[in-house]
Amino acid sequence: MAANASIAHIATTTNLAAAIGAITAMITAWIMFKKPDVSMTLNGALAGLVAITAPCAFVSPASSVVIGGAAGVLVVLAVVFFDKVHLDDPVGAVSVHGVCGCFGTLCVGLFAQDQFQPGTTGNGLFFGGGSSLLAHQAIGAAAVFGFVVVCGLILFGLLKATVGLRVKPEEELEGLDVGEHGMSAYPDFELVEKGSGVGSIPGVGAKVESV
Repeated sequence: MAANASIAHIATTTNLAAAIGAITAMITAWIMFKKPDVSMTLNGALAGLVAITAPCAFVSPASSVVIGGAAGVLVVLAVVFFDKVHLDDPVGAVSVHGVCGCFGTLCVGLFAQDQFQPGTTGNGLFFGGGSSLLAHQAIGAAAVFGFVVVCGLILFGLLKATVGLRVKPEEELEGLDVGEHGMSAYPDFELVEKGSGVGSIPGVGAKVESV
């Protein structure tokens, strides 16, 4: 019975965070871009799911709404920020999984309540537990970040020195879906030469247009 209750609780907090994350991301994008961006809305749902992953078993449904809602706003702001600093993140993976994952990890230290998993985390900062749990979560997040940065620099350094990190400009323009997989992932787009009619002309000087 206790196990079933725990599973039901986790399902509740997880679904609430995803739902409210989609809503707040849509509203945030609507305010910033004057339109309810669909891709941002979907990223908001993912952001809510990512943010609630760490605290899902330890927080109340009400807290999960706050966490998911904040993640929905945070992911939109993060996407805009990384775009401004020219970090290559076309699908928002760093914003969704990196930023909101770190945020969710810290949320354990903020929103955890011992009543949901007695004898585990204890209470977070917002529920009278002090800052100890939050500090531990912050140390964990920083350790993961440091490990990934160091290993990433080594891995990508080796790749750059051997096989390289970039494809040819022509293949990049045509799309790696064609070059690597032999098929088009975006059939409603095709390459056309500037100043010409619609045609499939890969290469430098071409542009992508919707048809």
